[in-house]
Amino acid sequence: MANNDSFFERVYQVVRQVPYGRVTTYGAVAKFIGAGRSARMVGWAMNASHGIDDVPAHRVVNRVGLLTGKHHFEGTSLMQQLLESEGIKVKENKIIDFEKHLWDPAKELDL
Repeated sequence: MANNDSFFERVYQVVRQVPYGRVTTYGAVAKFIGAGRSARMVGWAMNASHGIDDVPAHRVVNRVGLLTGKHHFEGTSLMQQLLESEGIKVKENKIIDFEKHLWDPAKELDL
């Protein structure tokens, strides 16, 4: 489990830096931390992050902007509500103007 903990913490370090009003993808996070084929594991990290107040898991979506992790949030639409409170419009569980809101850590972070 120590390897998962280390992987998860690397994921959380990146996700903590996603700016308000922006989103990133599971794959972009995986690629940034050097685990390009581990997007699904990034999803597991996001599922495990609920209860960690400083990890904005709602800002991580799939590669086309779908809120695939929404069922891991309390209530039926909490993920959407959180995104909309940051000015991101969502329709039918998909981010409107996805490219406009996309934040790619490989382009934005200098770590």
